[in-house]
Amino acid sequence: MRARIFQPPKNAMQSGWAKTHQWVLEFVPNSAKRPDALMGWAGGGDTQTQVRLTFDTREEAISYADTAGLTYEVEIPHHRKVKPKAYADNFRYGRLENWTH
Repeated sequence: MRARIFQPPKNAMQSGWAKTHQWVLEFVPNSAKRPDALMGWAGGGDTQTQVRLTFDTREEAISYADTAGLTYEVEIPHHRKVKPKAYADNFRYGRLENWTH
């Protein structure tokens, strides 16, 4: 079985950072999903894709994968750089130098 270890990104619909500090181990599907003949929903016979394990640290997730005999890939998160901005900068003198009426 193959697994993927990663830190989930921030939800784009909310401004909070909840549930983004834990590490997640998800199983990679073995086969492609196919539409159900009756309902048309996408599904498959691989139930391991429904399992999602969370860990406090990356080392704990890697240790679990090694103990369970899983092959895994670790995705290192990209940390964003925040430029501090002030609301007063919107009204700074010279901000609209190239702007014409």
